[in-house]
Amino acid sequence: MRSILADAVRSRVVGANAEQRASELFTAPGSRWFDEGRPIRTVHSDTAMFIGGLRALLFQSLHPLAMAGVAQHSDYRHDPWGRLQRTADFLAATTFGPEAEATKAIEMVKRVHTRVVGTASDGRRYSANDPHLLKWVHLAEVDSFLQSHRRFGATSLSPADADRYVADMAVIADRLGVIEPPTSTLQLKRQLTEYRPELKGSREAREAARYLLVTPPLPMVARPVYGVIAAAAVSLLPLWARVPLRLPWFPVSERAIVRPAGDALARAMRWALGPDSPQQRIPAAFTSND
Repeated sequence: MRSILADAVRSRVVGANAEQRASELFTAPGSRWFDEGRPIRTVHSDTAMFIGGLRALLFQSLHPLAMAGVAQHSDYRHDPWGRLQRTADFLAATTFGPEAEATKAIEMVKRVHTRVVGTASDGRRYSANDPHLLKWVHLAEVDSFLQSHRRFGATSLSPADADRYVADMAVIADRLGVIEPPTSTLQLKRQLTEYRPELKGSREAREAARYLLVTPPLPMVARPVYGVIAAAAVSLLPLWARVPLRLPWFPVSERAIVRPAGDALARAMRWALGPDSPQQRIPAAFTSND
């Protein structure tokens, strides 16, 4: 049972070359951007990232220009698993990989972004390499990963470690072209507040939310598990972010049912995917139980 579940997750999140890619990123010689014990390694190796990643996608969609770029250029409907695998690979390369692999991942994203330009439905021009849009995507990811780890992670982060996590993520953001990314949770909160006037629901955002939450490309047997991930991700969104996406808010059932179910699922995935310790060097989705 453990092997079946682990192989199913790895095939979706990492792809067919999981073992080869793990060797290239985690055991290859060379210096890394982040040393052992850094908070970014703790957060990004925990299965709470599955919930945080979905929360990040929903949160990011609230910026009309960022969502326009996704709607007009992303292949998330036709190749959702490929997009997930590329995102997972980027996070693994920049968090755990040798400097050469991390730099290569950054340069690849920059090249892709040069092609993501266009006009949103409201007539405004956008570019994925716009530092302002880059910062919004970064803020949404950092906040989502941090919130998910705080609620569903195997270990608790102290306030100091949470600040260090935000600072770790700023290293990656700076190399992507984000100007003055936050380096503490206080700065993160302030910068998120500054974006509030720009955020709103759009047709594209609501369609993406429906696709991600209601009609994901999954076999029926996998949908109950994914449903727990989706419900847990929504439970982490503040009310002001749910309203424009037309997402429900049931605080009592979320506390009594959804979040305990999310806890149980995160623990089950840790059991299936690798060592019990959240300090493992290789993220769970890449490890093998053989």
